[in-house]
Amino acid sequence: MTIGQGKGFHFGTKKNLIWHYSEEFYFHMMHSLLAVPQVSPFSIATPSATFSWMHNMKHMLKSLLAVSAVALTFSSQVLAQPKVVIGHFGDPLPYKALIADGSLNKATGWNIEWRQFASGAEVNAAMASGGIQISEIGSSPLSAGLSSGIDYQVISFGKVIDSSEALVARNGAGIDKPADLKGKRIAVPIGSTAHFSLMGALKMYSLTEKDVTVLGMSPAEIAAAWARNDIDAAFVWVPVQAKLRENGRVMITAGEVAKTGFPTFNAWVATNKFSAANREGLVAFLKAMNEINADYHRNKAAWNADSAKVKAVAANVGVTAAAVVPMLDGTTYPSGDLVMSATWMGGGAATTIKSTAEFLKGAGRIAKTADDYSKFINPEFAKAAAGK
Repeated sequence: MTIGQGKGFHFGTKKNLIWHYSEEFYFHMMHSLLAVPQVSPFSIATPSATFSWMHNMKHMLKSLLAVSAVALTFSSQVLAQPKVVIGHFGDPLPYKALIADGSLNKATGWNIEWRQFASGAEVNAAMASGGIQISEIGSSPLSAGLSSGIDYQVISFGKVIDSSEALVARNGAGIDKPADLKGKRIAVPIGSTAHFSLMGALKMYSLTEKDVTVLGMSPAEIAAAWARNDIDAAFVWVPVQAKLRENGRVMITAGEVAKTGFPTFNAWVATNKFSAANREGLVAFLKAMNEINADYHRNKAAWNADSAKVKAVAANVGVTAAAVVPMLDGTTYPSGDLVMSATWMGGGAATTIKSTAEFLKGAGRIAKTADDYSKFINPEFAKAAAGK
């Protein structure tokens, strides 16, 4: 609560202005209340004047009580909604349709602040500093974060990456076959799932990171460098990937790399402290995710450029609704049963995270691995959200 800013009283933060009592309101109100009829010592106050003053005072008191009641009601509502900072990436996903209309705020009872990150490495830094409570994170930075002891746990899975991340070679860069990548400049967000897929692709092509020039860039930086012809190829996700394809060709997708032993996915993580204190909210959050993901796969034809949901996703990401449709199609979005299956919460994810961590250690990306990653996966919330 901040009091006495500007000309009056503000309840809540700048973003949650509940009520404003102006100084003018107080001045005129108090003036009316105190405006007792002036009576000469040699005269007698008329009944009509006294009645008028009493009527005004009664009216103003009622107004003050009504305004105060409204302010207190709104103030209580805001105080009852704890602020929760949730990290995400700038890619189009079904749940982005729930952000604009406040559905997730209503379902969880939280006052959500969405914070966009350029890579999972940034998410790890924010989690380690206590800047966020929940976030999406890719499997590669997730493995690195858990291996380094960052205080969070996996609460569910958001997507299984396929063609939404890919290696794109720029037209005119002289890259016609995998061997042509040798000596080329390849941009990628360092420490991301795309980076992990790139390392897997290079291994497939019998190349290493020493055979190419790997340039660490955010998706926005990749787009700018591509436009200047400063890079020859890039492994990145949509929507930037779609922009690169306008002047390039896809060499291999993350889904294709996954089939050779380098699977990638996005998980939902929450700090251990937040998870322990917010079971009901987390279950509601994951239930909403399950419902929107299931709706997408069940009614994919309805998720077209004219649909309100696709338009909401497009507005959130900053692209056209027509562009969103094919971008959404390159990913599997797990819901209820799939999340709780043996492939994910049932044990498969822990195995995948461990193998990813071991690969990262072998490549010199992390210093150590954990003996067991299943201890970092908490199925409690996802199980309840799935009605299990």
